[in-house]
Amino acid sequence: MQQPLWSPSTERIRASNMYRFMQEVNRSHKKNFSDYDSLYQWSVDNLEAFWAEFWQFAGIKASRGFDRVIDEATKMPGAQWFIGSRLNFAENLLRYRDDHTALIFRGEDRVRRTFSYRELYGAVAKVAEGLRLAGIVPGDRVVGFMPNMPESIIAMLAATSLGATWSSCSPDFGIKGVLDRFGQTKPKVLFTADGYFFKGKPIDSLDRVARISKELPSIERIVVVPYVNERPDLSGLAKGIHFSQFCATEATEIDFVQLPFEHPLYIMYSSGTTGLPKCMVQSAGGVLLNQLKELLLHTDLTRQDTIFYFTTCGWMMWNWLSASLGAGATLVLYDGNPFHPGPEALWQMAEEEKINIFGTSAGYIAALKSAGVKPARQFDLGPLKALLSTGSPLSKEDFSFIYQEIKADMQLASISGGSDLNGCFALGNPMGPVYAGELQCRGLGLKVFAYDDDGKPVIGRQGELVCTAPFPSMPIYFWDDEDGKKYQSAYFDRYPGVWTHGDFVEVTERGGLIFYGRSDATLNPGGVRIGTAEIYRILDEVETLEDSVVVGQEWQNDIRVILFVKMKPGVTLTDEIRTQVKKAIRSFASPRHVPAKIVSVPDIPYTLNMKKVELAVQKVIHGREVKNKDALKNPEALDFFAGLKELTE
Repeated sequence: MQQPLWSPSTERIRASNMYRFMQEVNRSHKKNFSDYDSLYQWSVDNLEAFWAEFWQFAGIKASRGFDRVIDEATKMPGAQWFIGSRLNFAENLLRYRDDHTALIFRGEDRVRRTFSYRELYGAVAKVAEGLRLAGIVPGDRVVGFMPNMPESIIAMLAATSLGATWSSCSPDFGIKGVLDRFGQTKPKVLFTADGYFFKGKPIDSLDRVARISKELPSIERIVVVPYVNERPDLSGLAKGIHFSQFCATEATEIDFVQLPFEHPLYIMYSSGTTGLPKCMVQSAGGVLLNQLKELLLHTDLTRQDTIFYFTTCGWMMWNWLSASLGAGATLVLYDGNPFHPGPEALWQMAEEEKINIFGTSAGYIAALKSAGVKPARQFDLGPLKALLSTGSPLSKEDFSFIYQEIKADMQLASISGGSDLNGCFALGNPMGPVYAGELQCRGLGLKVFAYDDDGKPVIGRQGELVCTAPFPSMPIYFWDDEDGKKYQSAYFDRYPGVWTHGDFVEVTERGGLIFYGRSDATLNPGGVRIGTAEIYRILDEVETLEDSVVVGQEWQNDIRVILFVKMKPGVTLTDEIRTQVKKAIRSFASPRHVPAKIVSVPDIPYTLNMKKVELAVQKVIHGREVKNKDALKNPEALDFFAGLKELTE
């Protein structure tokens, strides 16, 4: 029987927010829950009671309470939540206005900046008044083309305090990638920095911003934050204004516009590798409630904690991290390359800032391991109580590496969800053990199952990740989708009335989840579905490989598995290495997983959010067009996959 890698002490369990919430439920509803499983089951069987209880627990600030939690608990999509309530998202994140540190900014330029909650409130007040004077009203779109710095959060809070809808891209997006997103939603105001740093080099943003603004006539103001230069030259921006000039310096208070729970807060985007990105509109109340649930209960975030997530403003984890302000915690924002000036950079920062919760991606963990970094031996990580990872599945070996080389006594929460819900279906459980390769639990209030091909829930077997009941942070609609057809086809075509997320998973006997990769990228040799993550976990242990991508190729009325590998510097792919790889896959997975071809490539393509683009590679090898290469971090990597001789044999 598999033994846990870590289990919380009784003292730690009883000190957790999750335990405290469970006791509140017990008192309010005359229950006697003592573990997560029973609490979870109650939460999905009693959606109204659960979300109402959490509303109270989180202390949601609202000028008017709700008349009813949900209009129809079986209606999906289209259920209405917290009917009658009026609130403001930014007000809930700015509930604290004291001298406790709210933001710590660390960038590659090595300059450290901090904002207290009092200073943050004051800064937001000035920008909010600047936006109001610029004519921004509820429903207008305000966007950021920004590094992950304090002014990004300040601009978002200022916009949402007025009821504007916020959207953002990181400055490493290409011009077409930005236009594909902002061009659909027609923003009025754009916030940008004059540039950003990457691998020690300053990179200008203003030339791209000038070209972007020419294609976006809806933009009336471009607000430029100085970062690379103290006084950036705005002569090339007809609508440009310096951040300091835009701020209304006399403003000291914020008039938080009170709006319905379902008022549009964020526009999030799909990766856009198969066409124009989908523009998913999410509600202020839904995002607030769901993200606070994940932070307070599943992450056990408290006012005393310092939380960090390595992210950019183009990834939903930035929105997620920003919601930590609602808990009164200290947020660490980092902009730049995580391996600059060396691969240990973030861990040195973790020691210096006494970080309690460290968030990153599975790709970063793999790169850290490959670089030979062993943080536990180099840094004092005593304050660290939890490490979070998302973006792609963590291998069992990565779990072991984290406990051996980062810290043995902490919770490792591998989490998984998406921009679609601005949150997670699978999360950490501070009251439960951690098992290698397994996400700890399904999120409270989320009726999640693995469905087989017949649409039946299965335990201990792989299936399609679905959610069979509505949840508050579902998109309220897609932008420019008046008849709802795009929304419907994105999630509900396969199982009507059931959200199909697109992940291939297993729900274990103990209630955890194992992820096997995207279901639209699963391999199907001989009619047997195989998750790509199963192969990647094995390849992580092959020392000669730096990276890989595996796809299915249509071949002789079937599908055959093709493995593309990027070799480590100085290593050439040989028949001996091919044999080693095939043997490992056959031994630790199955003969069906063994690739028919193993081909060396110079690079592996990734999205800007560092996710492998298996579908794009699959399209290229079949001679099909990849419509939106601007969604890729390294689009030139795709060129090598076209017309490979090895794939015709």
